[in-house]
Amino acid sequence: MSKRVAKVVKLEILGGQAKPGSALASAGINMPKFCQEFNDKTRDRAGDIVPVIITAYEDKSFSFVLKTTPTAVLLLKEAKIQKGSGNAKKDKVATITAEQVRKIAEYKMPDLNANDVEAAMRTIEGTARNMGIVVEGM
Repeated sequence: MSKRVAKVVKLEILGGQAKPGSALASAGINMPKFCQEFNDKTRDRAGDIVPVIITAYEDKSFSFVLKTTPTAVLLLKEAKIQKGSGNAKKDKVATITAEQVRKIAEYKMPDLNANDVEAAMRTIEGTARNMGIVVEGM
């Protein structure tokens, strides 16, 4: 017999820094147990934003799936800037190389609907363009 799903919650938490709070309370799960498991699995990603999908079951148990860090956050880190452009068509805020885009694309492959790294790179390049970041060599 399969467990009945009570709720599915999507959150973004800093790696290794989950703590009980209102967002977790709304999921209706054992918060200390989730925080311990999440922090153990994301200790190597400390300081990075880690999207997580928590599936809470009616018997108060839960499971969760970790996703890769959002593309925009990775681009900001590679470009060494605080935020993207307010007007991406006119104002360019940074420049990154195609090799940096490849690195991000290879990391993001599990979460992208791309068939190969080149397609993933084009997706990442589009995000960069919308943020006012110029990609050299593409």
